[in-house]
Amino acid sequence: MSEKSPPAVLTVAKLPPFYFDPLCAAFDVHDRLHEADPQAFARIAPTIRGVTGGGESKVPRALIEQLPALEVISIMGVGYDGVDVAAAKERGIPVTHTPGVLDDEVADLALGLMLSVARRIPLADRYVRDGQWAAKGPMPLARKMSGARLGIVGLGRIGGAIAKRAEAFGMKIAYCTRNRRPESAYGYFGDVKQLAANSDFLVVITPGGAGTRHLINAEVLEALGPRGFLFNVARGSVVDEQALIAALQQGRIAGAGLDVFENEPNVPEALRAMDNVVLTPHMASATHETRQAMADLALDNLKAHFAGRPLLSPVPECR
Repeated sequence: MSEKSPPAVLTVAKLPPFYFDPLCAAFDVHDRLHEADPQAFARIAPTIRGVTGGGESKVPRALIEQLPALEVISIMGVGYDGVDVAAAKERGIPVTHTPGVLDDEVADLALGLMLSVARRIPLADRYVRDGQWAAKGPMPLARKMSGARLGIVGLGRIGGAIAKRAEAFGMKIAYCTRNRRPESAYGYFGDVKQLAANSDFLVVITPGGAGTRHLINAEVLEALGPRGFLFNVARGSVVDEQALIAALQQGRIAGAGLDVFENEPNVPEALRAMDNVVLTPHMASATHETRQAMADLALDNLKAHFAGRPLLSPVPECR
């Protein structure tokens, strides 16, 4: 009697070896076949029972409709705004992601960006390397971060981890969410513009998607003011990038630290040219330890589903 064939899984993104290799060991993997060979994909599409990819992966309704046997979508990332969750729910297909395991890394990078911008650390590094210290003397003075007012747009797990770290800097912390968190002692603002007006450092850590698109707009940046700094470790779509560029160029805010952008990996030259902006390539969770934990959780969600066990981390809409 032959062994039962492993479930067929379609990848919708290039996966790192530490996820792809164990995935192939457990499942019959078709690596981005829908993009590489549409004709071959059409032949095997009826057999696909799982889909997996990274946080930036696209799983639109059109793809879901091509997969009549699809049972589960597992995303290796906390964000899943590229997945048409509504279309999946209509079919009873659960969607999972990997929250929790990357909270510390994203929070660490947020604090790193804050220090880098306020204390002008990347600029100072270039100042030394280019010989300007010897030629021109000390750099201009920077901005103190300790004791400043921190506004956090979104106080979920990562927002809470950022706040905890900011407490060590003696920062005065407030937040904005749809609903007040009764368990939180931080100041609460029900409106992002009001939060910005009462912040020196404004950190964005909300989900992406249509509901938060351009949440940080020209009005919010105007409220943040010429001594305020913006930091985005959420999704590029949450910030109106052109409004941000205009605010920076016109001195209506003091600076920015950005890990995410509207059209990744393409970053506007205007942002790249500014020395009061620190840019990182969507790397908030990019450490060996955290990416491995994300891969393990994404794989474990698939294994749990096909073993008939409860999913470890379904997205909120699928709980």
